[in-house]
Amino acid sequence: MYRTRAMCALIAMLLILGAFVGCSKETNVQKPAAVTVPVVVAVAEQKNVPVQVTAIGSVEPYNTVGIKTMIAGEITSVNFKEGQDVSKGQLLFTIDRRPMEAELHRAEATLARDQATAANDRAQATRYAALMKEGVVAQQQADQMRTAADASEALVKADKAAIEDAHVQLQYAHVYSPITGRTGNVMLQLGNVVKANPDNPIVTINQVTPIYVTFTIPEQYLGEVKRYMAQHSLAVQAQIPGDPVLATGRLTFIDNAVDKQTGTIKLKGTFANKDRRLWPGQFVNVTLTLSTQPNAIIVPSEALQTGQQGQFVYVVRPDSIAEARPVTVARTVEGKAVIASGLQAGDRVVTDGQLRIRPGESKVDIRPNAVGAPAPSGQNAKQQPAGNQEARK
Repeated sequence: MYRTRAMCALIAMLLILGAFVGCSKETNVQKPAAVTVPVVVAVAEQKNVPVQVTAIGSVEPYNTVGIKTMIAGEITSVNFKEGQDVSKGQLLFTIDRRPMEAELHRAEATLARDQATAANDRAQATRYAALMKEGVVAQQQADQMRTAADASEALVKADKAAIEDAHVQLQYAHVYSPITGRTGNVMLQLGNVVKANPDNPIVTINQVTPIYVTFTIPEQYLGEVKRYMAQHSLAVQAQIPGDPVLATGRLTFIDNAVDKQTGTIKLKGTFANKDRRLWPGQFVNVTLTLSTQPNAIIVPSEALQTGQQGQFVYVVRPDSIAEARPVTVARTVEGKAVIASGLQAGDRVVTDGQLRIRPGESKVDIRPNAVGAPAPSGQNAKQQPAGNQEARK
């Protein structure tokens, strides 16, 4: 009994001693000092922002004509150089006229012969008609003469049509440009024999001033495009990759149906292209401007972060503490995010250094003179440790 009490007393003393030691250790533990996180910030701006739709487009000629010959013959002259600009009505090719001229003379001679025959047949018909009235010849003979005269006159009309056709064929011996444009590769040269209506054109002419830029956009934008186009003319900008100069035109065409396979709608912009910067077949970056949104809040796209609850940004409070703030992004324009809700003009958002931030706890050190970051001003500069200032010097 005595030993049991002594052991209980010993255990109680050990428990008290352990509790005392534990309390001493907990008392001696110090919380780690808060770490200042270096960041780059940008200020949310309020400005007018264009409402735009971007796409990849291709340049197409305003008009394209493949030149083919309507008659067969030898090419006797080529009156332009391939790659040359030609005007509407300019002579391009000449085909040997002599076979067509001979055909014309033959048709004229046939007409003269048949006209003489028709005159004789009409005189015979008139004579037999008179003899029939006198009872000298039968009715049948008079009818035969009248029919022969009618047939001869019909043959004369056919001869006149043949002459007109010969004149048309003779005109086809000269090939003129139907449009003003630029010629491409010439398939046949002087001395080659061409056939009537060949499979491939002899030369192709593209009209490049003005010129089209064709592009497609998702059908979800079709309603907006139609609505804004009914209000005013829509501007279209085209940029050749690697070329800083923008070409500006106007939206002139919306296709009459949505492509069911791709869910897109085809549009065309017309460009004056006086400097010939756009060329058929090129791929260009297209920007269609629908309207302008006034007083929009914008921040650099680098400030946007994505979490479980959606997109957010780190906003630097006046006490230099960074807090996470959810935002709604309307769209992105040229590296700038248009914020629909969540920010106000003047809010400072973190654009670099977000990985080390603990929302609501981390104190930030705004790095001055960084690209896209304003230098710290006034109060923030005073709050920076002296060691950091010396390092920057």
